[in-house]
Amino acid sequence: MNWTETRRQILGGICTLTLGMITFSVASVSHANDTVTLGALRFTSHSAGFIAHEKGYFAEEGIDVEFEFFQAAQPIAVATAGGDVDFGIAGVTGGLMNLAEKNAIRIIAGVLHEKKGVDGMMIMASNQAYEDGLKTPADMAGRSMAMTQVGSSFHYMVQFVAAREGFDLDSMRLVPLQKVGSMIGALKSGQVESMIMVPHIAKALVNAGEAKEIGWLNDYAEYQISTLFTSVDNIESNRDMIERFVRAYSKGIADFNRVMLADNPDPAELEEMTQIIHKYVYVDRPYEKAKGPIQAGAMNLNEGAALNKTGVAEHMQWFKDEGLVNSAITVDQLVDSSFVETY
Repeated sequence: MNWTETRRQILGGICTLTLGMITFSVASVSHANDTVTLGALRFTSHSAGFIAHEKGYFAEEGIDVEFEFFQAAQPIAVATAGGDVDFGIAGVTGGLMNLAEKNAIRIIAGVLHEKKGVDGMMIMASNQAYEDGLKTPADMAGRSMAMTQVGSSFHYMVQFVAAREGFDLDSMRLVPLQKVGSMIGALKSGQVESMIMVPHIAKALVNAGEAKEIGWLNDYAEYQISTLFTSVDNIESNRDMIERFVRAYSKGIADFNRVMLADNPDPAELEEMTQIIHKYVYVDRPYEKAKGPIQAGAMNLNEGAALNKTGVAEHMQWFKDEGLVNSAITVDQLVDSSFVETY
């Protein structure tokens, strides 16, 4: 073999190797997972995302999820609208509606929905107020109640009680404390007389003798409490990724409802799921102390992430009537119905 032939073979080998490396690189890039951030609370009711992540449902859809945790709903909406997180889970608030009116954010799916027969939001009294006569939700008239912000989901919840029990909501002193932790502290110390709270927190307070149960919200209303939302920019530029995200999240919902809400769950499945949730909820407690509250705090999640759009529209109308949102905003500015079933 002469030098010319040898050189040709060497150059041919280099070209083949280079093309192979380029092909591998392009293939790697084209199959890279989308990395997204999900804004959430450390609530049992937010567990579908934790389950979908831990069980690989997001990964199956080509998505790597990172979680960012907040202390209240409104900051999640702001962070989602601004692109600091890609998706948010939280109650439907006046702030969320105002951001939607500015064409910054849209609800795309349902997450938490009150349902008869499933423990939901507990209506509670402080020990001091209970001793002073706050024994039932009807006794909340003229009393104080903790909430995160004006226009929060807690604000909307208490109006159901007032309407059914026939007292003026304006007679109550609604105390915005910004964070769920501050609400809990205020009730325990007697600085506020009442609170409405998710069961994994509420039952733990009652069982510890730190507050009293006086009723349940689903005796007054079965409504869409929390939703999944994203920015309008995300909808316009990443529709396929959103569809994949919702599919994975829906699988997490299905697993949660099947196991956590079962009358007689498989013990091994229940243990596995509780351990998954504990990675995100009550992380400051040993598992044996967190296990009971997590299981007792299971709430009804929207199967298939379906959304009660009718309920959201009624919610919006009440906020309009109270002057908490722009009266011109429509439900179609708040909800994008193209990702899940709505009713």
